[in-house]
Amino acid sequence: MNIFNSEEQEHIAHAIGLAEANTSGEIRICVEKRCDQEVLSRAAACFNQLGMHKTNLRNGVLIYLSVDDHKFAIIGDAGINNKVEPDFWDTTKDKMLAYFKTGNLVEGIIAGIESAGSKLKVLFPREHDDVNELPNDIVFMNRPK
Repeated sequence: MNIFNSEEQEHIAHAIGLAEANTSGEIRICVEKRCDQEVLSRAAACFNQLGMHKTNLRNGVLIYLSVDDHKFAIIGDAGINNKVEPDFWDTTKDKMLAYFKTGNLVEGIIAGIESAGSKLKVLFPREHDDVNELPNDIVFMNRPK
């Protein structure tokens, strides 16, 4: 799946690293070609499959995209969902959608990363002994074996 070239992938991973530098939270990006179910259900399944519910403070955030279907969702774990405003994820999705509508997936994803990272920084500031619990690279699902 050649959705992002290596430079774009590095740009997204770098944005995750910058966002996570100020928080104990974890942000991941998961991309699929197609989503054959309701997008939030699929995003939740990917969240669990990637072990994002296993972070120490339950403060993982997954941005999920199904490229061919033009669907996306943001899933926050219980630790962050218990603290953010009820409309926070919808507001973040709106920021991303503004870029997506112009065909700029990378900047849209980065807008989502920055929004989530800013909120995580406030709610879960980085501790002196914080470790990066999850990789920052994009996860591509639906890859042929």
